[in-house]
Amino acid sequence: MKQRVIVTGGAGFIGSAVVRMLVPQGIEILNIDKLTYAGNLSSVEPVAHAPNYHFLRADICDADAMARAFAEFRPDGVLHLAAESHVDRSIEGPGLFLQTNVIGTYTLLEASRAYWAGLSPAERDAFRFLLISTDEVYGSLGPTGYFSETTNYDPRSPYSASKASADHLAAAWFHTYGLPTLKTNCSNNYGPYHFPEKLIPLVTLNALAGRPLPIYGKGDNVRDWLYVEDHARALWLALNQGRPGETYNVGGHNERTNLQVVQAICAILDALRPRPDGKPYADQITFVKDRPGHDARYAIDPTKIMSELGWRPQETFDTGLRRTIQWYLDNQAWWAPLRKAAEERRGLTP
Repeated sequence: MKQRVIVTGGAGFIGSAVVRMLVPQGIEILNIDKLTYAGNLSSVEPVAHAPNYHFLRADICDADAMARAFAEFRPDGVLHLAAESHVDRSIEGPGLFLQTNVIGTYTLLEASRAYWAGLSPAERDAFRFLLISTDEVYGSLGPTGYFSETTNYDPRSPYSASKASADHLAAAWFHTYGLPTLKTNCSNNYGPYHFPEKLIPLVTLNALAGRPLPIYGKGDNVRDWLYVEDHARALWLALNQGRPGETYNVGGHNERTNLQVVQAICAILDALRPRPDGKPYADQITFVKDRPGHDARYAIDPTKIMSELGWRPQETFDTGLRRTIQWYLDNQAWWAPLRKAAEERRGLTP
């Protein structure tokens, strides 16, 4: 088992879930995060004072900073989660996504390669670099079928194109240089500490505020939902037991249309926090102009990671969604300061 791990983007949504999981296990963690709008140190506050938790505020595009981080921390594994990840923002400003997701990944791979080359043979054999990616690199599915590890790439947005580029870089560094990289491609994550511009927290907080609940188009776009803590466990398994050069798809087998997701949120809020006027939250649903290039359906086949690494999700969508909404109801102090940035999200008003 890896004992010293660099987590890039460890103040973000998925990264912070990984950090909160690993630090209590005694793993030495170096969290490298630039702290952009979506990076929030309060997300790792539960473990921030542990002696085996370390934080470095740095940009993964800074080659000198990355070289120093590797030389001083001496990791035996890297979980690379740092990324710009919001499709709407990538449409409005693709340059930042190319810089962080492509150049940043290249810079981190080179820092890893230089560090790895100086290790002893046994240390080189044990070292792993795991790139965490997305199912969006595969494009859009029809009404049936699933993404597998051999599905052809077909990215449709600047975000997914930048992540596809990062995937190919990681694979190239394995085949060309022998750096022991591997990657995971996951479906839509949800859970506690999710930045409020994303669908589930956005709808939850808009509902509580009496605002419209925006749904793109007809709400018939389908996503496969994965509880973030289930994903964190999958990543740790992949880093420790996965084979270099391989890809592992991680999905929850929880397909829902966007409209179904919003309706489910409304039903849970009706039960947990009824509206003062007694009306259903679903009355606030508002359909807005569709996102450009909006993919119709994503769905992942997780057979490989389940059969080879023994991973299983512990949450269904129904149980995970209820846990998530209860967390937002109980943690206003975390999300309230982030609402202003979230309100910049496209499609918030009809």
